[in-house]
Amino acid sequence: MNKTWVSVAIAAVFEVGWVTGLKHSSHLWEWVGTAIAIFVSFYLMIAASRHLPVGTVYAVFVGLGTAGTVIAEILLFGAQIHASKIVLIGLLLLGVVGLKLLSEEKKKEVGDV
Repeated sequence: MNKTWVSVAIAAVFEVGWVTGLKHSSHLWEWVGTAIAIFVSFYLMIAASRHLPVGTVYAVFVGLGTAGTVIAEILLFGAQIHASKIVLIGLLLLGVVGLKLLSEEKKKEVGDV
């Protein structure tokens, strides 16, 4: 796994943070943390899109973020666990892994920074 994919994974972790923050924040510092998480997650996703196919980056970002948010709701806030929910998260993650395996990094052209 290269550093570009690691940044997509980190962006997804921050996505879980800001999505959870949008639902559960109630104090100023919680909202500040949510805003920071939004900025970091989108910054890392956009930076990764410069080196990887945009559609694949977005799909992986959203897929990991969705799965992470569901898991966080179960672990941190006592959301109900259903077998169908776990199966669907597994299918989502299988699709994310498949997209990652099928994608190629963009080749840098002369003059690209």
